[in-house]
Amino acid sequence: MKFAIGAFVKGTVGAVGAAGLLAATPALADTTVIHVGSVLTDAGSAPTGPATITVTDGRIVSIVDGFTPTPEGAEMVHLPDHTVLPGLIDLHTHLSGDPSGEFWRAATTPPEWNVLVAAKNARITALAGFTTVRDLGSRTDQVTQMLRRATAEGMVPGPRVVTSARTIAIVGGHGDVNGFRRGVGEALGTDFTCTGAVECAEMVRTASKYGADLIKITATGGVLSQQGRGLEAHFSDEEMKAIVDTANTLGLKVAAHAHGARGIEAAARAGVQTIEHGTFIDEQAARVMRENGTILVPTLMAFQGIKKNLGTGFYTPVVEEKIRATVSVAESIVQRARQWNVKMAFGTDAGVFPHGENAGEFTQMMLGGMNAREALASATTVAAEVIGLENEIGRLAPGYSADIVAVKGNPLADITVLEEVDWTMVRGRVIE
Repeated sequence: MKFAIGAFVKGTVGAVGAAGLLAATPALADTTVIHVGSVLTDAGSAPTGPATITVTDGRIVSIVDGFTPTPEGAEMVHLPDHTVLPGLIDLHTHLSGDPSGEFWRAATTPPEWNVLVAAKNARITALAGFTTVRDLGSRTDQVTQMLRRATAEGMVPGPRVVTSARTIAIVGGHGDVNGFRRGVGEALGTDFTCTGAVECAEMVRTASKYGADLIKITATGGVLSQQGRGLEAHFSDEEMKAIVDTANTLGLKVAAHAHGARGIEAAARAGVQTIEHGTFIDEQAARVMRENGTILVPTLMAFQGIKKNLGTGFYTPVVEEKIRATVSVAESIVQRARQWNVKMAFGTDAGVFPHGENAGEFTQMMLGGMNAREALASATTVAAEVIGLENEIGRLAPGYSADIVAVKGNPLADITVLEEVDWTMVRGRVIE
């Protein structure tokens, strides 16, 4: 059940329930006082009793026990039947795309459409309780960079966006345009591919030049692309090392899409920060990840999403074959990673499955052996560390960004309550 701010605000004027762009504008007052039934300040804490959270200029000023009076001129939000907790963080999304097996649409869809899709999905994602996302691969140039600005300025309702923008791939690899005749592929653009250490270093600099917050590479083959070259390593060791070293000189981290065990191992050895998916992780790959401090982002919901479409004609035969080779193995990713003491963080690959269903990842992680605290931490404190914002988001505390979500129930007792978020605030703005 979703609530409009008008249900909680004292002295609201006008059509506060208006949808669209106005939904993300800041409240008229600089201060919002939130009365809540319980506060879960971080994944390591226990829920409190009734409390009052005061937010000024987008930041948490105080959290005190009981319901305190609302100062004159301040907005008041009343959530006496809800538990509030830190806004959730999804480290692997694709806001500019929706699920589709029709790869040919890339040749018929103008980039302006992807911008609108991204704006739609930003709002859906925030309403689902995800107040920060790392977007790892956009459909067109600049779409997520502009979405990052629009959500920061309150022009578009949505989460804080950290983006890699385009994905760097080998020629013909998972991140390259493929499945079309040569002329069509060239028209769609292959300008984010590289061959050799020098070209790969240059591509990192190009990504940085156009506003990437981090670098995303496809270190192995992928499942949903129209190439059947398997799921093992794509880049050479020299190419991946050049990518990571160049990124580091620019203050950027590297996220590596990787399925095959040897590709996972090679990417971790090169120094990438995160492995995305990690489907065929084995003990040897896990050891290299531990030695290099590499974090695994399992994206279990992606496998759940694509599995639903098997045998329906939704995917082409080459993609269907790769799905069948991965979905059953993917069910044990978390279990294997835990067995070998690999650190994990929360990410879903939303866009492969419908945006807004991100919180289903928590249940999947617990099926792999995580407890509720570990799963919640993976999407709050741990994820905040991954993107270098551990002093800004991931917990509720004075001085932190007012990224707050409200649910009925205690997520530490029943993680599924996170699948029904009733109220979201991002940077002090209520999302409607």
